Amino acid sequence: MSGIQSRETGPPTVWLMMGHRAGDNSQVLALAEALGWPYEIRRFAYRSYELLVNLTHGPTLAGTVPERSSHLEPPWPDLVISAGRRNEPICRWIQAQAKSEKQVKLIHIGRPWADFDRFDLVITTPQYRLPNHPRILQNKTPLHRVSSERLEADAEQWRGELQDMPSPYIALVIGGNSGPYSYDRAAARRLGEQASHLARQYGASLLVTTSARTRPDTIEVLKQTIDVPCYFYEWRPNAEANPYFAFLGLAERIIVTADSVSMMTEACATGKPVYLFDLGQGWRAMRRTLPGKHGFLDKYLRKPRDSFDFRAFVYLAGMYLGPKRITRDIRIIHDYLISSGRAVWLGEGHPLEFPPPLEDISRAVQRVHALFPNYTGVKAA
Repeated sequence: MSGIQSRETGPPTVWLMMGHRAGDNSQVLALAEALGWPYEIRRFAYRSYELLVNLTHGPTLAGTVPERSSHLEPPWPDLVISAGRRNEPICRWIQAQAKSEKQVKLIHIGRPWADFDRFDLVITTPQYRLPNHPRILQNKTPLHRVSSERLEADAEQWRGELQDMPSPYIALVIGGNSGPYSYDRAAARRLGEQASHLARQYGASLLVTTSARTRPDTIEVLKQTIDVPCYFYEWRPNAEANPYFAFLGLAERIIVTADSVSMMTEACATGKPVYLFDLGQGWRAMRRTLPGKHGFLDKYLRKPRDSFDFRAFVYLAGMYLGPKRITRDIRIIHDYLISSGRAVWLGEGHPLEFPPPLEDISRAVQRVHALFPNYTGVKAA
């Protein structure tokens, strides 16, 4: 035997292909960490016309900027894990270069643009609405990096910083504009009021953290609206100490804006009660059950100037009028988290105190292990 089929003394080698979306990268890392195999990270800069190249050139590096991207050279890995459209041609290029030496396995997380048969495994979630396929694993929620060890370790590092904040704590995790949903100043004001109300119910302090997508003007509105004890962390790139996991670990309850599937999943993975904040109201609400949600085209254009987001408008039109293959519907994730008792909409009661655990990571690990039957280090799940 040759290539990966002869590997019996050590685990498969893994390359992680990092993209431009934090949520995608988090899932790639989550799978690698759960596997426990040695991995190396590869990062890329992309040309402005990469979409055209990717759609017309097949396996290629032509969409990347070589001098600002990781070098790709032997020894080739046994497994490549990636997410996002931009890295698909790069992964297939690696597979083609290594063909004479080994069969490099390709795992894609999310929704691939290429045919499913070009991957050894696609790990997807319901909002992408992919069909059933032998090479697709249909998980309920995205992969996540939450573990009791990580939460406790990060919480310990931040306890001293928060010693003057009265406990208990409620974490408030904030995203931003996403797809057809806009997080504007009006939404920030509602969030501040509702989060403060929940904190007063439990005599709690708020531990607030923003993210890369949080608009600066909404941050100021939120700060002005919160009227309970609060520690406020503003996200910044390449920060040495980010309290995100610490806040999740220290909090007894968690509020998360419902625009981010990854953040909602990570909040629920803690096993704590979770409250989802709806970015919209009335016909613009994320919730399916509210009345008056039809006729979006004319009503969307009547929104206040502060609320209008052209990209959101185009995405919303695509969700209603375009093919499912190119859009996503995160309301499917909302429905699952709420129907399973893991979360409620903020202001609409309380979730289960001890919600059931998420099991998507273990399913994904089992499917990856099945790709390497001759690796003797695979343990029973």
